[in-house]
Amino acid sequence: MTKINPSPLPVLSVPPAPARLWLMKSEPDAYSWDDLVAQGEGTWDGVRNYRARNNLQAMEVGDLAFFYHSNIGKEIVGIVRISVAGLPDPTDDTGRWAAVKVKPVRKIKRPVTLAQIKAEPALAATEMLTLSRLSVAEVRPDEWAKILEMAGE
Repeated sequence: MTKINPSPLPVLSVPPAPARLWLMKSEPDAYSWDDLVAQGEGTWDGVRNYRARNNLQAMEVGDLAFFYHSNIGKEIVGIVRISVAGLPDPTDDTGRWAAVKVKPVRKIKRPVTLAQIKAEPALAATEMLTLSRLSVAEVRPDEWAKILEMAGE
């Protein structure tokens, strides 16, 4: 009898449905990838844009997101997983704004800069570019795969 070794798990490319994919922006001087890694889990709060809030409200536990350093660096640096969804924003007294908790999955092999994303025709329609002021944007599976490819993964 021949023993068949199962193939190794893929290196986190596009997750199986129904997980959704996102991009979450943070100014690294306020809250960086290294800050999240040091904490182990962080609360994504302080978002004051209705579309971004709606995206936060649409997130489910297990969804993945790129962690993007905005303002300084302007690059995707890591992948996070939504660990707790549907939270009220603890920095909001009005009850209008949403938050989620995230855990770091891993740093990506090679950061992908905003300039590289803008130069890639396959990413021209990404919410990150079409709604550039949006701090929490949805990413389509084909865009996710392309960005991972650009990161050398």
